[in-house]
Amino acid sequence: MRMLRLLAVGLAFAATAPAWAAPINVAVAANLQYTFDDLAKAYKAETGLEVNPSYGASGKFFAQIRNGAPFHVFLSADADYPKKLDADQQTLEPSRVYAHGALVLWTLKDLDLKQWEKLVREPGIERIAIANPETAPYGRAAVQALTHYKLAEATHAKLVFGESIGQTNQFIATRAADLGFTAKSVVISNEMQGKGRWLEIPPTAYEPIAQRAALLKYSNDHDTADAKRFYQFLFSPKAQEIFKQAGYKLP
Repeated sequence: MRMLRLLAVGLAFAATAPAWAAPINVAVAANLQYTFDDLAKAYKAETGLEVNPSYGASGKFFAQIRNGAPFHVFLSADADYPKKLDADQQTLEPSRVYAHGALVLWTLKDLDLKQWEKLVREPGIERIAIANPETAPYGRAAVQALTHYKLAEATHAKLVFGESIGQTNQFIATRAADLGFTAKSVVISNEMQGKGRWLEIPPTAYEPIAQRAALLKYSNDHDTADAKRFYQFLFSPKAQEIFKQAGYKLP
């Protein structure tokens, strides 16, 4: 009888205890690393729920998702990859632009960036870091900017490629590169603010960086409600204000 009573108490407790929810997995473009920390904290404060980010190049995440990687949400650095996932019917609803990014030139060396077009041609500038344009949208934007200013040929031999904007930032921050192209959200983040010098590249020099989010088909069978809740949070006034404070332009 005593065992039956203990079992009954245990069942009653289980019925009233909140269900434990595993954090949803979010594939996050590397330019968002510092911004996403703030998003995750705000989301947890609002809901009590955790999210589990993985950071990397948007193109690599796109390939992984196509091959069945267990991500609930994808925050891309561009619009193309999520649109392709829409077309492949790997999203639960049409992907949406959550913010527009800005490209900057950044250095931790004692360099004057005001005449950067002349500066990058100088022999003393040996290494210019950019993200791999094949997989990282900010790398593509950097190549477009160099082409726009007719600097592609003069800088071609100087370019060093990071796997993502995250690795590119390491090249710049450790001075392995003399300077490099990165996201504005990185240089104005609390972690990097005041380190080195940076110059925003005019948006007319590259195609708009419309960063798009996708609620992935994986969510349909795994933690659907929590995934949708986080996805919707990205477009809430609170999240949009975080993007704005991080240097992004709102859609």
